[in-house]
Amino acid sequence: MTDEPLEEGRFAQNIMHFGRVLRAAGLPIGPGKIIDATRAVEAAGITSRDDFYWTLHSVFVNRRDQREIFDQAFHVFWRNPQILERMMSLMLPTIQSDGQAEYDPPSRRLLDALFPGRGDSGDHEETGEIIGDAAGTYSQQEILQSMDFESMSADEIAQAKAAIARMRLPIMRVPTRRFAPDPRGARIDMRASLRSALRSGSDTIPLKRSARRHRHPPLVVLCDISGSMSRYSRMMLHFLHAVTNDRDRVFTFVFGTRLTNITRFLRNRDVDVALEKVSENVEDWSGGTRIGQCIKEFNTQWSRRVLGQGALVLLISDGLDRDSGEGLESEIERLHKSCRRLIWLNPLLRYEGFEPKSLGVRAILPHVDEFRTVHNLQSLQDVAQALAREMPRTAEGHMGHSLGERAA
Repeated sequence: MTDEPLEEGRFAQNIMHFGRVLRAAGLPIGPGKIIDATRAVEAAGITSRDDFYWTLHSVFVNRRDQREIFDQAFHVFWRNPQILERMMSLMLPTIQSDGQAEYDPPSRRLLDALFPGRGDSGDHEETGEIIGDAAGTYSQQEILQSMDFESMSADEIAQAKAAIARMRLPIMRVPTRRFAPDPRGARIDMRASLRSALRSGSDTIPLKRSARRHRHPPLVVLCDISGSMSRYSRMMLHFLHAVTNDRDRVFTFVFGTRLTNITRFLRNRDVDVALEKVSENVEDWSGGTRIGQCIKEFNTQWSRRVLGQGALVLLISDGLDRDSGEGLESEIERLHKSCRRLIWLNPLLRYEGFEPKSLGVRAILPHVDEFRTVHNLQSLQDVAQALAREMPRTAEGHMGHSLGERAA
């Protein structure tokens, strides 16, 4: 009796454990996919580490936003070369193995999936401390409000998404050019007054009054989905879905190397269905960024359609441009002149030492009315409060203000 069946069982067991790690990290992995992955590896063979990587990738990853978690999980779970060489020896007699590479630290979602329950016990038992009274400490909700999206675990991301779904965006109401009947209005509506007099047949003319109509201005969102913004853009799409289903006249565009209108997808009431449709129709996830070219496309094809009646524009981007800001300043200036207010949300502003050094940031900064950070739930609430009040274009975020004043 040989050990070969035992080794093959361990090989399948390792893939099963890897699938469980991915499922704990948030990927939709079931028993069927684990079986398919085992069969795929057996059919494709393992001639190198890259072949093994892409074989599992083809089975476990079906959306672009899952690539980063899979990549980190693969390089952490299979980082022991002896495990990989042992697996290779089960498949082929001679194998060419690649060298081990350096990788970024894994996210908290992945660490919680690989080491469940880490940090929950052990420390208090060694010191003998007993935690009883929690008075005066921060609640979990308060900690979640200030926690960076990038450092959240899978459970915290789920709680943040639930909090975002409950958010409401109280955009201020602005006067329009049309009038509506109002008994206390300051304007006399002569046409309505004469019609009333003709209907009653009286000798006197009852005066009818009217006042200007007030309504919410359109909200236009341009969201960067490049590789440097991937962790934040996913949370922002949940926020934009909640906003789109909360009020009318919300238009959402995403851009990386091209511009895509995703407004009709986000109008679906089910957030999972909406984001799945967005993922299927957007082809430049987690790639490069051509901000100037994409804003030019928006100005040319969409600005006249969606920027009417004093629209507010949210630009969500870190300002890192692959084209080194070529043509960006003129296009962002045109966008700024076409809207009521242009608000730039940049997650890099959360760093105290942030300075506008890149050419893209320097091109955008002089032409925005407000410059805000967007990296946690509290920052999203601050954005909602900023949109709820009317503010002159020169009162906050003026071009002459310093970066520190703008951030404050």
